[in-house]
Amino acid sequence: MNHKFSQISKDFKFDHIKLSSDQEFVFAGIIDWLHTLPSPYLTVGGYAGTGKTTLISLLRKKIHQSHPNLKIGFASFIGKASENLRGKLVIAKAIYKGDSCGTIHRLMYKAETNGKGEIINWLRIDEIKKDLIIIDEASMLTAKIWSDLLSYQIPIIAFGDHGQLPPIGDDFNLMENLHLKLEKIHRQSEGNHIISLATKARLGEKIEVKNYDAKIKKISKKSPESGEFCDSFFAQFDDDSLVLVGTNKSRIQINHAIRTAKEIFSTEPVAGDKVVCLKNIYDNPSGDIFNGMTGVIESIAPHKKHWYLVHIIFPQEDRAYQGKISKYQFDHPTPIRSVRGVKREEIGELFDFGYALTVHKAQGSEAKRVLIIDESFLFNRDGDDQSKKWLYTAITRAQEELCILGY
Repeated sequence: MNHKFSQISKDFKFDHIKLSSDQEFVFAGIIDWLHTLPSPYLTVGGYAGTGKTTLISLLRKKIHQSHPNLKIGFASFIGKASENLRGKLVIAKAIYKGDSCGTIHRLMYKAETNGKGEIINWLRIDEIKKDLIIIDEASMLTAKIWSDLLSYQIPIIAFGDHGQLPPIGDDFNLMENLHLKLEKIHRQSEGNHIISLATKARLGEKIEVKNYDAKIKKISKKSPESGEFCDSFFAQFDDDSLVLVGTNKSRIQINHAIRTAKEIFSTEPVAGDKVVCLKNIYDNPSGDIFNGMTGVIESIAPHKKHWYLVHIIFPQEDRAYQGKISKYQFDHPTPIRSVRGVKREEIGELFDFGYALTVHKAQGSEAKRVLIIDESFLFNRDGDDQSKKWLYTAITRAQEELCILGY
């Protein structure tokens, strides 16, 4: 078959980089797929530290060598992930004229603005003018997003971490049956304590209580240091911070503790509060808001008996929500399904405080500073690896600083 990718070279010689045998195998598999395009998409799984981003960069360079005019759309589910990918592509000099790198939402929609240049709506585009789409963090994709992407009939390569928990609130899991896998941790990652601890968690090995370096540690919940560390972490909580827990009961307790440490004494949400969406909001004028996305309340006011009227911004995703949300969802352990005296369709959208998140809700998110309240034991069922996946997913949310509070 002769098409735009059929002449890509299969040699693995790159300046300053030598691929390992498993990376060569996966790279060859990707090139073989591009040569023939036997299916609309290819899935590639890789654990933390196995070199997924390295392979993406090298693949882009290889395509450019053979076909300099082809355009690639790089995309991730959330803004932070797409910015991380963009930065790595720029450093590797692996992004070219005509390429784009942003959220999946940006790839499929265009902004409609008013006379002040403010975004007032997002319109789904009829055509994505790219020759190939490369998705990073594909383990986060919902069935709806994946269906929308496939509808453009552009070849897609989806990279994700198959060690993570499956997506929340969706039976769909793109990383469940992979075409290709990267599973060997590589030399450049061996000295990274976050990846080392993530690997231990994934393999079910014990993580010892100790300081691994100045920024990576595990503290015993029984020690006096644990309370001191939490007090300090909560007081300094900012946009670069994240607290991860296992249960909604713990999430509610920690949210209260952080708000108190930040001197927010109202039991009700206020402007400036960090909140998390608990139910997908489709057809939102500025773009879909997905379960697990966190934002900040810009303005809030009581509305009749059952609601607040809010303006919530989601800076990383370049969108906002404005409308009615339920009063009763705040500090409720699960998404509410009914309210006495309110029709189901009039309950309003569901948000709760979002300083602390369950690990299931935090998938796709990352932060420079992460505190994990280790409740992985709660997911330890016979013949089930969910406890390992829980802790692995939690640890891999950390970018620079990590503290695990456990035993």
